[in-house]
Amino acid sequence: MISKRLKQLRLAKGLSLDALVAEMGGLVTKQALSKYELGKSKPTPSVLTKLASALGVKAVHLWSEPSLDVRFIAYRKGSGLPRKSQVQVEAQVSQDLEERVRLQNLTNQHDGNIPIQSLKIKKVADAEDAAEQIRSDWNLGLDPIYSVSDVLEDHFVHVLEVESGEKFDGISAVAYNDDGGIEAAAVATRKGVPGERQRLNLGHELGHLILKVPAAVDEEKAAFRFAAAFLAPADTIFREVGSKRASIQLAELLLLKQKLGMSIQALIYRLHDLGIITDSYCNKWWITINRLGMKKQERGELAPERPQWLRRTVLRAFSEGLIVKDEAESMIGEIIQTEEALSLIGRRAFMQLSKEERRKILESQAEKAKPHYAQDKDRDGLQGGDFIEYDKP
Repeated sequence: MISKRLKQLRLAKGLSLDALVAEMGGLVTKQALSKYELGKSKPTPSVLTKLASALGVKAVHLWSEPSLDVRFIAYRKGSGLPRKSQVQVEAQVSQDLEERVRLQNLTNQHDGNIPIQSLKIKKVADAEDAAEQIRSDWNLGLDPIYSVSDVLEDHFVHVLEVESGEKFDGISAVAYNDDGGIEAAAVATRKGVPGERQRLNLGHELGHLILKVPAAVDEEKAAFRFAAAFLAPADTIFREVGSKRASIQLAELLLLKQKLGMSIQALIYRLHDLGIITDSYCNKWWITINRLGMKKQERGELAPERPQWLRRTVLRAFSEGLIVKDEAESMIGEIIQTEEALSLIGRRAFMQLSKEERRKILESQAEKAKPHYAQDKDRDGLQGGDFIEYDKP
């Protein structure tokens, strides 16, 4: 049956039934597609091929039903993300996470100790302790985190980038197997946001993953407090800024932004949460931020991080013969140059040179291939002119 997979792929592409009919050139009707998704009928081989082409997959992929139960942790309150967009995001994340779990299994990468909602808090401020606990468990110390993406992926929390509108910031997901065991977890953020916002979003979604928040506590505030403490531990902030400040300069905040990888707005919140600046001075900064037009676009934007686990693992799986070249290229969206291909490119480039240029290269290689002889008499027991070694060309 292809029902679940077909619907997942269609939704991940953001296509309605009518839109998919149009992509297929009207080969089938909307009613026929609906029956396929409901499992009431099966497409013919020719229709299946056209379906796969419209969805950007191979026909065989449509026959593999989703093998995981992917559950999502709620969107941010007040995000205003339309239901249609939510469905698309969840379908895309489910598909990507399932693909990564398959790669984990192929390359035998597992970690059965992902702390899903295991750190209990009673109030928002307790998120500080939870962040310190995770940093300690993951041996991160107190130094700034160079790459949040790398840290998360090193601990089997997959980082996914989602194409979506501005109302989407991020979401967390957990993949369970048929036995109810956790296979993997993921945090997803919108692709293309500045690095400082991306990093805070990743920390925020990590907070949703690991914090156990009672109903009486604002879950969003707790997740943001966790993210800020994860990126900038209290001791680090006190060391860099001091315990009390009556004034702080924009230039100083910009330097902190570069060092800690946090937005100026997040830094202002952090200083206020830690009691370094007063309520009134914090409010003055919000007025300044609005006046300078930095609420939506700050100065000194950081480049977004680029998650590497997928590309690294796909190349590994391909090199070990676990997946074929076409599949690997499809998964990472790039052409893979094998050693044979690179060698062929080199030969073609050589033949495009002039005859004189080729002659000089060949003479140079021949010269390098000549044996080297000892010049110092009695060195290492050899007489001048005795053979020592060949250099590889």
